[in-house]
Amino acid sequence: MGWRIVVGSDGAGFGYKEALKADLGEHELVDSVADVGVGSTGEPTHYPSVAIEAGRRVAAGEADRALLICGTGIGVAISANKVRGIRAATAHDVYSVRRSVLSNDAQVLCLGERVIGLEVARVLVDEWLKVTFDPQSPSAPKVAEIVAHEEEAG
Repeated sequence: MGWRIVVGSDGAGFGYKEALKADLGEHELVDSVADVGVGSTGEPTHYPSVAIEAGRRVAAGEADRALLICGTGIGVAISANKVRGIRAATAHDVYSVRRSVLSNDAQVLCLGERVIGLEVARVLVDEWLKVTFDPQSPSAPKVAEIVAHEEEAG
């Protein structure tokens, strides 16, 4: 069974979202891709609503992971992280992409269209699809602590 991915962006990330969505649709590790917006570079939807919707779908189990893109990747990460149960990370290099999953069980990868080139973004997304969190890893207690704190905070 492959990944169920949600993609989303604001106008500043629309170009990469469209290109990466097409790549994901053809990737051997991906079963489905759902797009939560925006629909064009001029669409006035702000990134928080897109990122929160993507996070909600992952948190609800409707998708396994989300790929979010804005100008820097920072705004969508902050927004997605407001959804209970979501761990979103902005990453612009392979090591950070790998560690976001392997060390933090991040389900949401955030990229900045104004920060990296499209071909780099493609490499990062491909790498992201290949890594999974090991619940027996030395990082598991740290992730459990994050989850416990979130549950206490309500």
